[in-house]
Amino acid sequence: MTARAPHIPVLLRPLIDAVAPVSGTWVDGTFGAGGYARGLLDAGADKVIGIDRDPLAHKMAADWIGDYGGRLVLHEGNFADMDEVAQGVDGVVLDLGVSSMQLDIAERGFSFQKDGPLDMRMEQAGESAADLVKDLDETTLADVLYTYGEERASRRIARAIVRARGEEPIETTARLSAIVEACLPRAKPGQSHPATRSFQALRIAVNDEYGALWRGLMAAERALKAGGWLCVVTFHSVEDRMVKRFLQARSGRMGAVSRHAPLLEAEAPQFVTVTRKAVSADDDELAQNPRARSARLRIGRRTDAAPGPVDSNILNMPQIKGKR
Repeated sequence: MTARAPHIPVLLRPLIDAVAPVSGTWVDGTFGAGGYARGLLDAGADKVIGIDRDPLAHKMAADWIGDYGGRLVLHEGNFADMDEVAQGVDGVVLDLGVSSMQLDIAERGFSFQKDGPLDMRMEQAGESAADLVKDLDETTLADVLYTYGEERASRRIARAIVRARGEEPIETTARLSAIVEACLPRAKPGQSHPATRSFQALRIAVNDEYGALWRGLMAAERALKAGGWLCVVTFHSVEDRMVKRFLQARSGRMGAVSRHAPLLEAEAPQFVTVTRKAVSADDDELAQNPRARSARLRIGRRTDAAPGPVDSNILNMPQIKGKR
Protein backbone atom coordinates (compact mmCIF):
# COMPACT_ATOMS: atom_id res chain seq x y z
CA MET A 1 0.00 0.00 0.00
CA THR A 2 1.61 3.28 -1.06
CA ALA A 3 0.78 6.87 -0.23
CA ARG A 4 -0.56 7.36 -3.76
CA ALA A 5 -2.50 4.10 -4.01
CA PRO A 6 -5.95 4.51 -5.58
CA HIS A 7 -8.60 5.46 -3.06
CA ILE A 8 -12.19 6.29 -3.89
CA PRO A 9 -13.98 8.14 -1.08
CA VAL A 10 -17.57 6.96 -0.93
CA LEU A 11 -20.42 9.44 -1.51
CA LEU A 12 -17.98 12.36 -1.85
CA ARG A 13 -19.80 13.92 -4.81
CA PRO A 14 -23.26 14.08 -3.17
CA LEU A 15 -21.61 15.35 0.01
CA ILE A 16 -19.84 18.17 -1.84
CA ASP A 17 -23.00 19.01 -3.76
CA ALA A 18 -25.06 19.19 -0.55
CA VAL A 19 -22.72 21.60 1.25
CA ALA A 20 -21.68 23.72 -1.76
CA PRO A 21 -20.11 26.17 -1.93
CA VAL A 22 -17.38 24.59 0.21
CA SER A 23 -15.38 27.11 2.22
CA GLY A 24 -13.75 27.75 5.58
CA THR A 25 -12.18 25.18 7.90
CA TRP A 26 -13.27 21.56 7.97
CA VAL A 27 -12.45 18.56 10.13
CA ASP A 28 -11.94 15.20 8.44
CA GLY A 29 -12.26 13.12 11.59
CA THR A 30 -11.48 9.79 9.91
CA PHE A 31 -8.62 10.88 7.66
CA GLY A 32 -7.53 7.44 6.40
CA ALA A 33 -6.03 7.75 2.92
CA GLY A 34 -7.13 11.38 2.76
CA GLY A 35 -9.84 11.08 0.12
CA TYR A 36 -12.39 13.35 1.81
CA ALA A 37 -9.75 15.87 2.90
CA ARG A 38 -8.45 16.20 -0.64
CA GLY A 39 -11.98 16.38 -2.02
CA LEU A 40 -12.88 19.20 0.35
CA LEU A 41 -9.67 21.13 -0.36
CA ASP A 42 -10.11 20.73 -4.12
CA ALA A 43 -13.72 21.92 -3.79
CA GLY A 44 -12.70 25.15 -2.08
CA ALA A 45 -12.14 24.56 1.64
CA ASP A 46 -9.55 26.97 3.01
CA LYS A 47 -8.20 24.43 5.49
CA VAL A 48 -8.79 20.83 6.55
CA ILE A 49 -7.80 19.41 9.92
CA GLY A 50 -7.29 15.68 9.41
CA ILE A 51 -7.63 13.43 12.45
CA ASP A 52 -6.82 9.72 12.53
CA ARG A 53 -5.98 7.33 15.33
CA ASP A 54 -3.96 5.09 13.00
CA PRO A 55 -0.26 6.09 12.74
CA LEU A 56 -0.12 4.52 9.28
CA ALA A 57 -2.51 7.15 7.91
CA HIS A 58 -0.09 9.88 8.93
CA LYS A 59 2.91 8.08 7.43
CA MET A 60 1.08 7.59 4.14
CA ALA A 61 0.18 11.28 3.90
CA ALA A 62 3.79 12.44 4.28
CA ASP A 63 4.50 12.17 0.53
CA TRP A 64 1.65 14.41 -0.61
CA ILE A 65 0.56 16.66 2.26
CA GLY A 66 2.96 19.35 1.05
CA ASP A 67 1.00 19.65 -2.18
CA TYR A 68 -1.58 21.70 -0.28
CA GLY A 69 0.85 24.29 1.07
CA GLY A 70 -0.18 24.19 4.71
CA ARG A 71 -3.93 24.01 4.04
CA LEU A 72 -3.96 20.45 5.43
CA VAL A 73 -2.99 19.91 9.07
CA LEU A 74 -2.89 16.44 10.63
CA HIS A 75 -3.47 15.36 14.24
CA GLU A 76 -2.99 11.83 15.54
CA GLY A 77 -5.90 10.95 17.79
CA ASN A 78 -9.51 9.86 18.03
CA PHE A 79 -12.23 11.91 16.34
CA ALA A 80 -14.19 11.53 19.58
CA ASP A 81 -11.89 14.25 20.94
CA MET A 82 -11.97 16.54 17.90
CA ASP A 83 -13.16 19.58 19.83
CA GLU A 84 -9.85 19.58 21.71
CA VAL A 85 -8.01 20.48 18.49
CA ALA A 86 -10.72 22.28 16.53
CA GLN A 87 -13.28 24.93 17.50
CA GLY A 88 -15.64 27.07 15.43
CA VAL A 89 -15.20 24.98 12.29
CA ASP A 90 -17.36 25.17 9.18
CA GLY A 91 -17.81 21.43 8.73
CA VAL A 92 -17.06 17.95 10.02
CA VAL A 93 -16.98 14.81 7.89
CA LEU A 94 -16.80 11.28 9.31
CA ASP A 95 -16.36 8.12 7.22
CA LEU A 96 -16.98 5.32 9.70
CA GLY A 97 -15.71 1.77 9.92
CA VAL A 98 -12.48 0.15 8.81
CA SER A 99 -10.62 1.67 5.87
CA SER A 100 -9.57 -0.17 2.73
CA MET A 101 -5.91 0.43 3.52
CA GLN A 102 -6.33 -1.35 6.87
CA LEU A 103 -8.13 -4.29 5.27
CA ASP A 104 -5.48 -4.63 2.59
CA ILE A 105 -2.57 -5.10 5.01
CA ALA A 106 -2.55 -8.65 6.35
CA GLU A 107 -0.34 -7.72 9.31
CA ARG A 108 -3.09 -5.49 10.70
CA GLY A 109 -5.36 -8.51 11.20
CA PHE A 110 -8.64 -6.88 10.13
CA SER A 111 -9.55 -9.26 7.33
CA PHE A 112 -10.45 -12.95 7.35
CA GLN A 113 -9.44 -13.00 3.68
CA LYS A 114 -5.76 -12.44 4.49
CA ASP A 115 -3.89 -14.57 7.02
CA GLY A 116 -2.10 -12.48 9.60
CA PRO A 117 -1.85 -11.81 13.32
CA LEU A 118 -5.24 -11.39 15.01
CA ASP A 119 -4.80 -7.71 15.81
CA MET A 120 -7.50 -5.26 14.55
CA ARG A 121 -6.21 -2.27 16.54
CA MET A 122 -6.64 1.00 14.68
CA GLU A 123 -4.32 2.81 17.07
CA GLN A 124 -1.86 -0.10 17.13
CA ALA A 125 -1.91 0.08 20.92
CA GLY A 126 -3.91 -1.50 23.72
CA GLU A 127 -5.79 -4.81 23.69
CA SER A 128 -5.89 -6.70 20.40
CA ALA A 129 -8.54 -9.04 19.07
CA ALA A 130 -6.28 -11.94 20.08
CA ASP A 131 -6.35 -10.63 23.66
CA LEU A 132 -10.16 -10.54 23.68
CA VAL A 133 -10.42 -14.01 22.21
CA LYS A 134 -7.96 -15.26 24.84
CA ASP A 135 -9.32 -13.47 27.92
CA LEU A 136 -13.10 -13.05 27.60
CA ASP A 137 -15.24 -15.68 29.26
CA GLU A 138 -17.66 -17.60 27.06
CA THR A 139 -20.74 -15.58 28.05
CA THR A 140 -19.11 -12.20 27.46
CA LEU A 141 -17.58 -13.36 24.19
CA ALA A 142 -21.02 -14.48 22.99
CA ASP A 143 -22.45 -11.12 24.04
CA VAL A 144 -19.77 -9.30 22.02
CA LEU A 145 -20.49 -11.38 18.90
CA TYR A 146 -24.25 -10.90 19.20
CA THR A 147 -24.35 -7.24 20.29
CA TYR A 148 -21.66 -5.86 17.98
CA GLY A 149 -21.91 -8.31 15.09
CA GLU A 150 -25.60 -9.28 15.21
CA GLU A 151 -24.39 -12.87 14.96
CA ARG A 152 -27.30 -15.20 15.74
CA ALA A 153 -24.98 -18.16 16.28
CA SER A 154 -22.95 -16.22 18.84
CA ARG A 155 -23.21 -18.79 21.65
CA ARG A 156 -22.23 -21.66 19.39
CA ILE A 157 -19.24 -19.70 18.06
CA ALA A 158 -18.16 -18.54 21.53
CA ARG A 159 -18.30 -22.12 22.78
CA ALA A 160 -16.14 -23.28 19.86
CA ILE A 161 -13.62 -20.48 20.44
CA VAL A 162 -13.27 -21.34 24.12
CA ARG A 163 -12.83 -25.01 23.28
CA ALA A 164 -10.23 -24.25 20.59
CA ARG A 165 -8.20 -21.83 22.71
CA GLY A 166 -7.93 -24.51 25.37
CA GLU A 167 -6.01 -26.61 22.87
CA GLU A 168 -3.87 -23.83 21.40
CA PRO A 169 -3.92 -20.01 21.52
CA ILE A 170 -5.90 -18.38 18.70
CA GLU A 171 -3.44 -15.85 17.31
CA THR A 172 -4.12 -15.61 13.57
CA THR A 173 -7.01 -14.46 11.42
CA ALA A 174 -6.99 -17.72 9.46
CA ARG A 175 -7.43 -19.86 12.56
CA LEU A 176 -10.25 -17.75 13.96
CA SER A 177 -11.96 -17.69 10.57
CA ALA A 178 -11.76 -21.48 10.33
CA ILE A 179 -13.28 -21.89 13.80
CA VAL A 180 -16.19 -19.62 12.93
CA GLU A 181 -16.73 -21.24 9.53
CA ALA A 182 -16.99 -24.66 11.15
CA CYS A 183 -19.91 -23.40 13.26
CA LEU A 184 -22.01 -22.11 10.36
CA PRO A 185 -23.48 -23.39 7.10
CA ARG A 186 -21.42 -22.87 3.97
CA ALA A 187 -22.19 -19.49 2.40
CA LYS A 188 -24.35 -19.57 -0.72
CA PRO A 189 -23.35 -17.58 -3.81
CA GLY A 190 -23.85 -13.88 -3.13
CA GLN A 191 -23.86 -14.29 0.65
CA SER A 192 -21.21 -12.78 2.90
CA HIS A 193 -18.40 -14.89 4.31
CA PRO A 194 -19.49 -16.80 7.46
CA ALA A 195 -16.84 -15.01 9.56
CA THR A 196 -17.92 -11.49 8.52
CA ARG A 197 -20.12 -10.75 11.53
CA SER A 198 -17.71 -12.21 14.07
CA PHE A 199 -14.76 -10.24 12.71
CA GLN A 200 -16.88 -7.07 12.67
CA ALA A 201 -17.90 -7.62 16.28
CA LEU A 202 -14.35 -8.10 17.52
CA ARG A 203 -13.11 -5.08 15.56
CA ILE A 204 -15.83 -2.88 17.02
CA ALA A 205 -15.06 -4.12 20.53
CA VAL A 206 -11.29 -3.67 20.17
CA ASN A 207 -11.66 -0.09 18.93
CA ASP A 208 -14.77 0.91 20.92
CA GLU A 209 -16.26 2.10 17.63
CA TYR A 210 -19.80 2.70 18.87
CA GLY A 211 -18.54 4.58 21.91
CA ALA A 212 -16.26 6.67 19.70
CA LEU A 213 -19.19 7.50 17.39
CA TRP A 214 -21.40 8.55 20.30
CA ARG A 215 -18.66 10.75 21.79
CA GLY A 216 -17.63 11.98 18.35
CA LEU A 217 -21.10 13.23 17.47
CA MET A 218 -21.18 15.24 20.69
CA ALA A 219 -17.64 16.50 20.03
CA ALA A 220 -18.69 17.60 16.54
CA GLU A 221 -21.61 19.50 18.05
CA ARG A 222 -19.15 21.35 20.30
CA ALA A 223 -16.64 21.98 17.50
CA LEU A 224 -19.02 23.31 14.84
CA LYS A 225 -19.94 26.96 14.58
CA ALA A 226 -23.49 28.06 13.82
CA GLY A 227 -24.23 27.12 10.23
CA GLY A 228 -21.55 24.43 10.22
CA TRP A 229 -22.13 21.09 8.50
CA LEU A 230 -22.04 17.62 10.05
CA CYS A 231 -21.66 14.91 7.37
CA VAL A 232 -21.46 11.24 8.38
CA VAL A 233 -21.00 8.24 6.09
CA THR A 234 -21.90 4.86 7.60
CA PHE A 235 -21.64 1.31 6.28
CA HIS A 236 -24.04 -0.68 8.43
CA SER A 237 -27.42 -0.24 9.98
CA VAL A 238 -26.38 0.17 13.63
CA GLU A 239 -24.14 3.18 12.94
CA ASP A 240 -26.67 4.68 10.55
CA ARG A 241 -29.37 4.34 13.20
CA MET A 242 -27.16 6.04 15.80
CA VAL A 243 -26.48 8.98 13.49
CA LYS A 244 -30.13 9.22 12.48
CA ARG A 245 -31.32 9.25 16.08
CA PHE A 246 -28.66 11.78 17.08
CA LEU A 247 -29.83 14.20 14.40
CA GLN A 248 -33.47 13.55 15.31
CA ALA A 249 -32.79 14.21 18.99
CA ARG A 250 -30.68 17.31 18.36
CA SER A 251 -33.12 18.78 15.83
CA GLY A 252 -36.11 18.39 18.14
CA ARG A 253 -37.76 15.72 16.00
CA MET A 254 -37.68 12.88 18.53
CA GLY A 255 -40.48 12.24 20.98
CA ALA A 256 -40.42 9.46 23.53
CA VAL A 257 -37.80 6.74 23.22
CA SER A 258 -40.68 4.27 23.67
CA ARG A 259 -44.42 4.60 24.15
CA HIS A 260 -43.89 4.02 27.88
CA ALA A 261 -41.22 6.71 28.23
CA PRO A 262 -41.90 10.42 28.76
CA LEU A 263 -41.38 12.89 25.95
CA LEU A 264 -37.90 14.39 25.80
CA GLU A 265 -37.75 17.79 27.45
CA ALA A 266 -38.09 20.51 24.85
CA GLU A 267 -34.97 22.59 24.19
CA ALA A 268 -33.61 24.73 21.42
CA PRO A 269 -32.45 22.40 18.63
CA GLN A 270 -28.69 22.13 18.08
CA PHE A 271 -29.08 20.93 14.47
CA VAL A 272 -31.33 21.19 11.47
CA THR A 273 -31.53 17.86 9.68
CA VAL A 274 -30.64 18.35 6.01
CA THR A 275 -31.13 14.75 4.87
CA ARG A 276 -34.41 13.41 6.28
CA LYS A 277 -33.63 10.21 4.34
CA ALA A 278 -30.10 8.82 4.09
CA VAL A 279 -28.34 9.42 0.77
CA SER A 280 -27.19 6.28 -1.09
CA ALA A 281 -24.79 5.86 -4.00
CA ASP A 282 -26.23 6.20 -7.49
CA ASP A 283 -25.66 3.73 -10.32
CA ASP A 284 -22.61 5.58 -11.65
CA GLU A 285 -20.83 5.46 -8.31
CA LEU A 286 -21.75 1.82 -7.74
CA ALA A 287 -20.24 0.93 -11.12
CA GLN A 288 -16.98 2.62 -10.15
CA ASN A 289 -16.90 1.57 -6.50
CA PRO A 290 -18.88 -1.49 -5.35
CA ARG A 291 -17.89 -0.67 -1.75
CA ALA A 292 -20.43 2.15 -1.91
CA ARG A 293 -23.37 -0.27 -2.02
CA SER A 294 -23.91 -0.28 1.75
CA ALA A 295 -22.88 3.35 2.36
CA ARG A 296 -25.36 5.88 3.74
CA LEU A 297 -24.79 9.62 4.10
CA ARG A 298 -26.60 11.81 6.63
CA ILE A 299 -26.11 15.56 6.98
CA GLY A 300 -27.10 18.07 9.66
CA ARG A 301 -26.47 21.80 9.99
CA ARG A 302 -25.52 23.37 13.31
CA THR A 303 -27.69 26.03 14.89
CA ASP A 304 -26.55 28.58 17.46
CA ALA A 305 -28.07 26.64 20.40
CA ALA A 306 -25.66 25.70 23.17
CA PRO A 307 -24.15 22.18 22.93
CA GLY A 308 -24.93 19.58 25.54
CA PRO A 309 -24.66 15.89 26.41
CA VAL A 310 -26.66 13.16 24.68
CA ASP A 311 -27.64 9.98 26.51
CA SER A 312 -26.28 6.96 24.61
CA ASN A 313 -29.59 5.16 25.20
CA ILE A 314 -31.38 7.73 23.05
CA LEU A 315 -29.17 6.63 20.15
CA ASN A 316 -29.92 2.94 20.80
CA MET A 317 -26.17 2.43 21.09
CA PRO A 318 -25.36 -1.27 21.50
CA GLN A 319 -23.56 -1.88 24.76
CA ILE A 320 -22.22 -4.96 26.50
CA LYS A 321 -23.66 -5.31 29.99
CA GLY A 322 -21.40 -3.68 32.54
CA LYS A 323 -19.42 -1.79 29.86
CA ARG A 324 -19.78 1.74 28.55
